[in-house]
Amino acid sequence: MDFLEMSDIQAEIKGCMTPGRLKMTDQSIIFKNNKTGKVEQVNAADMDFVNFQRFVGTYGIRIFMKNGTLHRFSGFKEGDQEKIANFFKTNYKKEMLEKELSLRGWNWGTVHFTGSVLSFDVEKKTSFEIPLNHVSQCNTGKNEVTLEFHQNDDAPVSLMEMRYHIPTTESSDIDPVDSFYQNVINKASVISVSGDAIAIFREIHCLTPRGRYDIKIFQTFFQLHGKTFDYKIPMSTVLRLFLLPHKDNRQMFFVLSLDPPIKQGQTRYHYLVLLFQMEEETSIELPFSEEDLKNKYENKLTKDLSGPVYEVMGKIMKVLINRKLTGPGSFVGHSGTPAISCSFKAAAGYLYPLERGFIYVHKPPIHIRFEEISSVNFARSGGSTRSFDFEIELKSGTQHTFSSIEKEEYNKLFEFIVAKKIHVKNTNKNDKNTYKDDFSDSDNENEPDAYLARVKAEAKERDEDDDESGSGEESTDEDFNPVEPESDVAEEYDSNAESDSSDDSEAGSDDAEKSKKKKKKEKEKKREKKSSSSSSKPRKKKERDDGKPKRPTTAYMLWLNDNREKIKKENPGIKVTEIAKKGGEMWNALKDKSVWEEKANKEKEKYNEAMKNYKAEGGSKAKKEGGDKGSKRKKEASPKKGTSMTGSGFKSKEYISEEDSTSASDEDKGKKKSKKEDKDEKESSENESSGGEESD
Repeated sequence: MDFLEMSDIQAEIKGCMTPGRLKMTDQSIIFKNNKTGKVEQVNAADMDFVNFQRFVGTYGIRIFMKNGTLHRFSGFKEGDQEKIANFFKTNYKKEMLEKELSLRGWNWGTVHFTGSVLSFDVEKKTSFEIPLNHVSQCNTGKNEVTLEFHQNDDAPVSLMEMRYHIPTTESSDIDPVDSFYQNVINKASVISVSGDAIAIFREIHCLTPRGRYDIKIFQTFFQLHGKTFDYKIPMSTVLRLFLLPHKDNRQMFFVLSLDPPIKQGQTRYHYLVLLFQMEEETSIELPFSEEDLKNKYENKLTKDLSGPVYEVMGKIMKVLINRKLTGPGSFVGHSGTPAISCSFKAAAGYLYPLERGFIYVHKPPIHIRFEEISSVNFARSGGSTRSFDFEIELKSGTQHTFSSIEKEEYNKLFEFIVAKKIHVKNTNKNDKNTYKDDFSDSDNENEPDAYLARVKAEAKERDEDDDESGSGEESTDEDFNPVEPESDVAEEYDSNAESDSSDDSEAGSDDAEKSKKKKKKEKEKKREKKSSSSSSKPRKKKERDDGKPKRPTTAYMLWLNDNREKIKKENPGIKVTEIAKKGGEMWNALKDKSVWEEKANKEKEKYNEAMKNYKAEGGSKAKKEGGDKGSKRKKEASPKKGTSMTGSGFKSKEYISEEDSTSASDEDKGKKKSKKEDKDEKESSENESSGGEESD
């Protein structure tokens, strides 16, 4: 089968070029809307003629149908022109010629009506075209016709109204204004409540928009008539129909998806949510002849309809709108119903897993197609084991979180997700059983929390990695402690290190060995204590780098600093906290900000230059290393407490030069000698005194 498929193609929908995918087959042209997922099909047999048309910066095709409607697609590249022309010629037997357009820009010309298209021609070339099904209203004046258009909320710029001045001619028997009006009104999608309704349903409970409405169904639209508001909704704006049973099995939701939505002031309603009681029944006689039911509706409707109200309305809507009525899929939850009780933001509602998507009712109604979903995630609901959250992340980046789902629903929902081949973010082959055990049917509050255990294990691994990466520095700090008296430096330069008596030296060495063993044991205990408390110790705060350049001041802050006093003068008694708020309002109202933006750019350039120099010098890392080395030198140079290495004349071993070594040793010997003499004199005096006492 020969076909062409192209992405990033736009179709004209109510004055807005809507992106999607275009597929051309030998039977038809199919366009799928990226936003709504709606599929439009153009049959090859219904095509009248096809043209190439130039758009701004791109090419497009213009397909005119036999029934008078016009389809326009754009986004084709210049190289696609020949390929598409050959495809149309081979498969559809249609020659494609480029349509010439008038570029004069005149606002006077000739109007031609071709099918349901109004063409404004200048010098026999088309200046612009208007599909009349975009017209919502037509009004006439003396020599004037005014056209009003349907609005598309997605269009950045919308055509609201267009006026045509038609000069009168005395020779003409037909009024040209009236003739123009009739040509427009015959093809325009003007909603007029003329004629009888096909069916009327009284006092229907509507959840969105809230209230009770009489629903009147006409041939091309249906009307919601309430005490305060009245809505007329064209059948063509209905995208999808859903019929969903309530969890209590006594009520039924009937949901209509709309594009474009209905408006109430600034509020947009993309969905109509109707609620029916299952036991309420009705009987309706349709105003159709047997021939109309057979030819027009292919016997899908009967003249007399009776049954539950939701069933009768659903059947009429399905046939008139020509849309599929979607019901619940194969999913059945823990409660035996297709509905899952949950909350979205602050409102409680029901989530329905369907065959091709999810729908949530009712506040706000949300429909998510499977093809829009990037991944789903099962998460804890506030640390509780009795419920969980179901997160859906879309390809567009939007995330919907449905919270407080009962844990009993987990297994059914997980199996449904796996069966639909939707990517689950937080599971893999090893985790699947863990999650199933985690949300088991046990009601024990103290059951092991597998999810929490895994998070703790990951945190412990991170802490161990941090400890291993910093173990070298910690061991260095512990080993090098100049305050401890048993260090090598202390033993060599301590005044008590050498003793005349061998007993003293032996005793000193024994004490030193004992103290070393004792200190070693204390160190081992400290290390064990550190390793046991490593998982619970707080993380170190990021050190502040004073040398790093400060970020540049923004244009707004530069303006505010210069205008702060002015704001105080103009607003006497203004609080300090309100100055910034007032300044923000004035800044937003300021039209010319070029001066301040220029100053801000200069500040930014200075900052970029300073950062460049800062990084070239090695940044915070280099400065930190330099600071550590300096502190280490200070530690090594500083004398130890509790030793005799005090005084102005002391020099550390590594700083004693060769010239001073001899003089230093002589001084030491002299000091030792004097000490020994003092000691001998003291002992002799004590002996003399003791001898004198004995003699007495």
